[in-house]
Amino acid sequence: MKSLMTRALLALALAVTTLVGLPSPARAGTWTPSSNPVLFVHGWNSSASTWNTMIGRFQADGWPSSHLRAFSYDTSRSNATTAQVVAQEVDKLLAATGASKVDIVTHSMGALSSRYYLKYLASSGKVDRWVSLGGPNHGTSSANTCSSTACVEMRVGSTFLADLNAGDETPGAFGYGTWRSPCDGVINPVDSTVLAGATNTRTACVFHTNLQNDATIYGQVRDFVNS
Repeated sequence: MKSLMTRALLALALAVTTLVGLPSPARAGTWTPSSNPVLFVHGWNSSASTWNTMIGRFQADGWPSSHLRAFSYDTSRSNATTAQVVAQEVDKLLAATGASKVDIVTHSMGALSSRYYLKYLASSGKVDRWVSLGGPNHGTSSANTCSSTACVEMRVGSTFLADLNAGDETPGAFGYGTWRSPCDGVINPVDSTVLAGATNTRTACVFHTNLQNDATIYGQVRDFVNS
């Protein structure tokens, strides 16, 4: 009996030692070979550099730099025109990475050109997830003070938005997610960002220009695009 107990204890010790030696499972939210590359679309009067903090966080979580693409564009032009640029950037990212789909993360007005792309230009197999951080999806009164084509399109009740929101607000086989802050300060009303059919998230008190830099929002966006 004593010999049997000794062998059993030895076997248990060996099993524990083997388990301790195993690598721990990957942390939730980190990059895997099945993770999509990410295209970032900035907002009005901004540039690709607005994404530096978020891109750095994606890289820290394992995304290769080649899988993270931000670009600058002329924010005075129609969002329909910029949608053509989005289409080109998606194709460039797919070609550079060999991936079959991308995720698109947008800030502010970047939501409008990318939504136009999804509704009218995107092939169904090119995009998996789409994110809007403080997007004026139903317009903002802040656009009443500027007069460029893109600003007029951002006004509440604009012809552009009426067309973009007609019918299904989240068309196609894409996962849509929006984030809005009660302290946005630029998107008025704040709930303009919300889209029917999307996963709509209300953040803590974060100003509009900090939405893409907030660590908590980053973690939520990362997990959304990587789920």
